[in-house]
Order: sequence, then structure tokens, then C-alpha cells
Amino acid sequence: MPFPLNHDDPQTFGPYRPVARLGSGGMGTVYLARTAGGRTVALKAMHAHIASDPAFRTRFRLEADAARVVGERFGAGVVDADPRAESPWLATEYVLGPPLDEAVELCGPLPEASVRALGAALCGALEQLHASDVVHRDLKPSNILVTAYGPKVIDFGIARAAGDDRLTRVGVAVGTPAFMSPEQASGQEHTPAGDVFALAGLLVFAATGRPPFGHGQAADLLYRVQYAEPDLSGVPGGLVPMLVQCLDKNPFRRPTTSQLAAEFHDGSGEFADHLPDALLADIARRATEVWQLTPQRLPAPLDEEAETAAPTAAARISRRRLLFTGGGAALAVAGAGAAAWSWNEWSGTGPGPQPTAGPSNSLLPKKKLDSSWQIQVADPPDDTIPAQLHVVANLVTLVAGKGLGGIVAQNGHVQFASDQMENTWQVATDGERLIRVVQADGSENNAGKPGGFPLLLASVDLLTGRASKPFAEFTDFNGVLPETQLVCTADGVAYVAAGRGKFSDEGFLASQSWYLFAVDITSGKRVWTTPLPARRQGSERLYFLSAAVTGRHLVTLQEADDGTVRAVVRDTRTGAVRWDRPLDGIKPDRVRQPLAVDGQQMYVGNGPLRALRLSDGAVAWNTTSGRRGTTYGPPLVSNGTVFAAEKGRGLVAFTSDDGTVMWEERGGQGADADVTAPPVIGPNYVYNKRGSELVGVAWHANFAPARSFKTTGDQFVAHEKSSRVIALGGRFLAAFPLQ
Repeated sequence: MPFPLNHDDPQTFGPYRPVARLGSGGMGTVYLARTAGGRTVALKAMHAHIASDPAFRTRFRLEADAARVVGERFGAGVVDADPRAESPWLATEYVLGPPLDEAVELCGPLPEASVRALGAALCGALEQLHASDVVHRDLKPSNILVTAYGPKVIDFGIARAAGDDRLTRVGVAVGTPAFMSPEQASGQEHTPAGDVFALAGLLVFAATGRPPFGHGQAADLLYRVQYAEPDLSGVPGGLVPMLVQCLDKNPFRRPTTSQLAAEFHDGSGEFADHLPDALLADIARRATEVWQLTPQRLPAPLDEEAETAAPTAAARISRRRLLFTGGGAALAVAGAGAAAWSWNEWSGTGPGPQPTAGPSNSLLPKKKLDSSWQIQVADPPDDTIPAQLHVVANLVTLVAGKGLGGIVAQNGHVQFASDQMENTWQVATDGERLIRVVQADGSENNAGKPGGFPLLLASVDLLTGRASKPFAEFTDFNGVLPETQLVCTADGVAYVAAGRGKFSDEGFLASQSWYLFAVDITSGKRVWTTPLPARRQGSERLYFLSAAVTGRHLVTLQEADDGTVRAVVRDTRTGAVRWDRPLDGIKPDRVRQPLAVDGQQMYVGNGPLRALRLSDGAVAWNTTSGRRGTTYGPPLVSNGTVFAAEKGRGLVAFTSDDGTVMWEERGGQGADADVTAPPVIGPNYVYNKRGSELVGVAWHANFAPARSFKTTGDQFVAHEKSSRVIALGGRFLAAFPLQ
């Protein structure tokens, strides 16, 4: 997906002028570039900071050689190259088609006919590569581009001649863990049979939407690849026998690409005949959009002084990179009083704006680690509720500026930016799909229509950000009431707070009646409906502060009309209230946080830390008996352990069943531990904010701070698939390693 050039990207590479960035990896940046005559290419340029390393230059040259070997039929044809340039570059044809991972995300798992045609064509590509004694070593969905004429294999950055170990040390695994061969995962020789293993893995992905050995940490994946059986559930039965052979742990028992090609497909018909209509439409869209791109370059990063000065000349930024500035394209600065901020991307691999102003005051004896990436973000369109982060698939989403934005958690790329004025409280996710309330046609500027408009719910396309055709429509609710809430979604059910009565732009009306109801997302049918207590005339306080589903419990924190907070647990099957109790001393805006719940209890901080039984609401345990007067921030529960920051002390871990203290932070550096946001947990560290830093406490070792990151964030979530901590605050969205 193209996005603007950075301010310091070169103006030209030989005869080619960069138009947009396509992506960036460990060795270089890929640009969309054009000649003066209009020829469009994909141009990969080596990062300047590694261009002086002879080993990297050799690897870059071998990448160009491998691309030439695979040729135009099965790869992106090499157009031009300058391996001797100060920063070597390689220009290839610009392939009109999405990567396989984006194709599957767009269309869902591909039908068997598509997978067979894809497999046969890729066998041809690998056969040609292997005939020249070259192995790819990094076959994965993102390295396969799907065109109307067949797949193209790209990215030969770690390809090498079979048997050549000059650039790879024995015993070191190089590649992508989820699609490695067992021998590659153990650091041994990766032969053409290893490419066959990887081919089978990406075909499993094409047929099911997931890798054969699942997701997770690299170490776990490397173990599974070597010792576990692949998960072939969901693979069409006709493909299973071939894929089982290809995924044999013993490379000598795997078939060759020539043997496989005939089994996959008989060669009849055109490749396009076997592709889903939605995929063909996306290919056609890309072919059109590439000619509509114009060069756009982001301005140089603003330093602290520049941010307080008057704004300079506006920089042209594409609409996809700008989160709704009302049609303008200027990068707003803090001192200008503007509410619109752009999605201005920076990758941690090079110079860029820092996520905090001023030096760190940390006393930790370690090296400072910068954010992996950061972008500037706008305030939400309505400041009634602060922006909220949602983790969904490979994205983190939030409402900012004039609508909903989706950001790739791995690299900070803005996948989509809507201009539909979505409200923060009308978007929810179960982690795999995004649901939102949509407005009926004709409701814009006509909310006062007698009888109102129907309430509509729709899924959001994670590639484009567009709402699909509504899966549910309810004419007995007024769909344009601003206070409508999409409370949460879980287990295929959406929970919605909606009202009946006249529209008002000044808050709730006493004449309105409000309800909570559950909707089956698959069928669009209402499962149950239950009334909510009346709201005071003119109140702008929404009913629900946070919610989560565990088992048969819908667990919510609900704001009463008098401003108090109540914990209310309902039966997910009927909506019946199981119990309802006040949470004394808690301010509503302090608990707009993800709830800490497990199968037995909910855990509440913002004062003493307490565990409430889901069965009856009784207090199972609390901290007042052992530490009277102490204050804890919002907790996090994981695998039988409750983590929370204690005011003046730092992080503390408790057993979830009885509240026994398992460990307390050591090192004496927890005095300024933040108690406004829940901790974030990684495999080895628990993260908590301290002043202008996000600090990681080693929770498997000495329970002391071991790393820190400078941040302006005040809201943090873990994106486990990308191994990132996502931070929001100070008009920045940033990512840090989740370790």
C-alpha cells in the first residue's frame, strides 16, 4: 500500500524518481518510482547505514542475481540495477497484485481451485530457481504477489546458492519462523526440499488463513516446526495428502516441485479463471490506482521549539496518511490551536521525531531503547470519551480526527483512515473482527426526522476501513441517538445499548427509554433485550464505562445517574442481572479501562485491590486487610496472577484465587509508578509507566526494572501477534518491544 516519501528520501536513483514508499525491511526501503517517460517500477534501495558493509553489499548483489534467475514469468522482472552505487539499488517491474496475505485477508481462505492453481504455478517458479542451484529460504505469504496471470515470487534478500554458507553461519536460523523448514529452524542446510516445506506452509495459509504451526513467539514456532505436527484442519481433503508429504520433517521424503506441479493442477484454463471475483476486483483497482499517485513528501520532523512556533508552509500528504483534517493537508502543530493532526509515520530504524520532549530521569543502568515506530494522531472527534485502542488481527485501531484509523502494529503503517465521523463508543472488537454502528442513508443532517432512523450494525473491512453491508437492522430503536453504545463483542455476539425516542444533541432526554440487547453477528438476530434505568434530562454521561465477557458472564462497569459506579454482571444467554453492587470511592472516568476478569472473578483497583466473585458479587479477597490505606491502579490478570501498580511502591503480583502476594518490585525505583493505567504483560517483563518512561520489570527473574522506553503515552495495550506494546498519548501513537 503506497504512502508518502519521508523528508530525507533521495530525490532520484539513476533515471528513476521515487513517487511513494511501498515498505521497508531489514536491508532496504522499497519505493514506487517512475522514469521521466512514465515507466513505473518497484525500486529497492539499501539502507545507507549498512551500505558500507561488504557482506550486505554482497547479499544485495545476490538478491538481484536471484531475481534475474526466476525471471519475469514467475517473479518481478529486473529492469535496472546499480549494485556499485553509494546506496545500491534494484529496479524491478511493479507487480499489479496484492501479497498473498492481503489477498486472504480480503477474500478469506481461498477455494481449493485457487490453491491448486497457486501451488502449481509456484512449483514452476521454484523449479526454475532450483535449476539454477538457488534456494529462496524465505517463502511466506507476504513474498508472493498474486496477479491475474499467476503468482510472482519476490524478496530474495536471503536467497543463496545451494551449499553456499558464506553469508550464513551454521546453527543460526535465518528466515520467517512460521514458514521455516525444520532443518532451517535448527540452523542446518536449507536445500530445495526446504523451499518445498515452506511452499506447503503458505498453501495451508492460503486455504485456511493461518500458518500450519500457528502463531506465537519465535522460539515456540521454531520448536513446533521441528517437532510438532502441522494443523491441517480446514484444508480441503483433496489437498491434504500432498501437503502432508511436503511437510514431512525428513527433507529426503518430500516430493520435488516437478512431481507436485502435476498433482496440484492439470494446467487447464487461465490463472485468473481460478481466482475469486473479489481478488480480481482488487487487482483491477490496484492497476488503476498506481497511475493516480502523485509524489508526496512528509516534512522534516518538528523539534520541541518548532512545535511551539507558528506553523510553516503546509506539506502535501495523501488522504490515507492524514486522519481527517477536514480536507486540508497541513501538518498541524501544537501552538497553532488546531485540532487536526496527521498520521505522520516514523520508523525506529532511522532519524525521526522522538516520542517525548526532554531527557529521561531514569536511574536504570541500561541502554535507552527508542520506539519501533511512531505517528502523530489527532484528538477524537468528540471529547466526551478519550480515544480508546483496540487490538484486532494485525492492527491497532482508534477513532481520531474525523474517524476510525487502522494501523499495522508491526510497522506503524496506516492501513486505512475513515472519514465517517465514527464515535469511539460505537466501535468494538473481539480481536478478530471490527464491528461498528453505522448511520442509515439520509440520516446526515436529518437526525430530527419523526420516528428516527433504524439502528444498523456492520463489520469493518480491515483492509479499507469501510463498513460492509449491515448485518443487523432494528427499526424499534432510533439509530441516530448519539448516546448509542456498542458495549462489546465476544463469542460471535454484539452487546448494544440503544434508545427509543426523539433525537437530541444536548444529551439524554427524560422521555427516552433505553435498553441493552444482544445480537448474533452471524444471523443478525436479536438474542435478548433488557431495559436500562432512566437517564437524567440533559445528561451526557453514557451508561457503560467498560465491559468484558467471560464464560456465561457479561461483566460491566455501569455509571448510575448519580455518578456512582456499579459492577453489574448479566447472563449472556438471557440478559438477566445476576448481581449488581456499587463500587464505593471510584470515579467513573478512572475505570474506562479494559476489565480484568477471569473465569471466576473480576478484579478492581483505583483504591484497594479487590476480587469480586462472578457467581454472586461477594468480595473473595482484598488488600485492605494486609495493607490498609494503600492505593492500586487498574489491575491485569493473566494465568492465575493479578498484576497491579501500588502507589509509592511499584508493581506487585498476587495469586488470583486468594490474593497472596507472589512478589513485589525490587530496586527501589517504583515510587513514581503510574496508578492510572493497567500494566502490560510480556513473556519476560511487566510494563508500567514512570513519569516520561515505560519501564519493564523482569517478572521471571529478580523482579526489578530492567529496561525502559521514553514515551508520552498514557494508555498502553499489548499487541501479542507483533510483539509490540502500543502506546497512545501526547498526540502520538508509538510502539515498543513486547518482550
